[in-house]
Amino acid sequence: ATDFRLWMLQAIPELHSAFLNLQSALVEQAELAGETIMPGYTHLQRAQPILLGHWWLSHYWALKRDVERFSDLTKRVSVLPLGSGALAGAPFALDRDALAKSLGFVEISQNSLDAVSDRDFAAEYLFVCSMASVHLSKLAEQIVLYTTAEFGFFELSDAFSTGSSLMPQKKNPDVFELTRGKAGTMIGLLTGLLSTLKGLPSTYDKDLQEDKAPVFAATDTLLSILPVMAAALWTITVKPERMRSAIDSTMMATDLADYLVEKGVPFREAHSLAGKVVRAAGQGNVRMEELPLEAYQAISPVFEADVVKVFDPLESINKRNTVGGTSLQSVKNQIKKIKGE
Repeated sequence: ATDFRLWMLQAIPELHSAFLNLQSALVEQAELAGETIMPGYTHLQRAQPILLGHWWLSHYWALKRDVERFSDLTKRVSVLPLGSGALAGAPFALDRDALAKSLGFVEISQNSLDAVSDRDFAAEYLFVCSMASVHLSKLAEQIVLYTTAEFGFFELSDAFSTGSSLMPQKKNPDVFELTRGKAGTMIGLLTGLLSTLKGLPSTYDKDLQEDKAPVFAATDTLLSILPVMAAALWTITVKPERMRSAIDSTMMATDLADYLVEKGVPFREAHSLAGKVVRAAGQGNVRMEELPLEAYQAISPVFEADVVKVFDPLESINKRNTVGGTSLQSVKNQIKKIKGE
């Protein structure tokens, strides 16, 4: 158990470094994105315009939490069980505190029965690996989706995609598909260890020999995925025109409701009126900003000629200027905060 903990204390910094490289790639892409606009989605339906940089950084913050979980886990890994004997402690006058200090542990275990059976740290390590894999899978899934012809927001470099043995036009996102698939494997490793632990009595049982294989496998998997993901992101090509063309005026329907609220209309009523404008544009087969002012005022006299300003997507984005919002200034502030940490 002592050797296992020592191994894990060395593995965690190695994982930190691999995560940092991927996070750096995400921040670099966010900086390069500038004012590039893309559709934001809920339920995979177009919702509101956002900055591409804001999207890249959303994945950075998720991975940051994973790194923090590994760091927090370290204090529970860094507990020395040595000196607990088989289960009852050692019969010799051992200075366990000195042992802990010499081996680099932060503290010593306080109960020998618990110490010889404790594999919480291994299960927690696998949970953090699994959670990180889920975040990587989410990023991979979105890139797979956004590289399809139907979206066309990104194009992968040839170095990180493969062709088809049958269809010469294919450019398959294998790196991201394999990353997505590994998340299921990782969750299986965690579930397997938990299933082993849940049936054990107190103290040591030979079943605990099953703790190492899943931990080693999870570590190897992450150390394979992370650098390849980072390298693939460095070489991805963004298609700003395609992203911009995917935005239509209905995505500013919320802004239209906000416009009415600013003019004193209660939000519930403003929401209903904005919905009527959406339906009127749909029935007329025109964009919302193409409706004449008379059509707006037929729905509500509160609408004025300045309503057309609502349909500028960059204006919509820059109104979201609260901390954590998608405005250009907010994204710059996020990057500044990241670089200052």
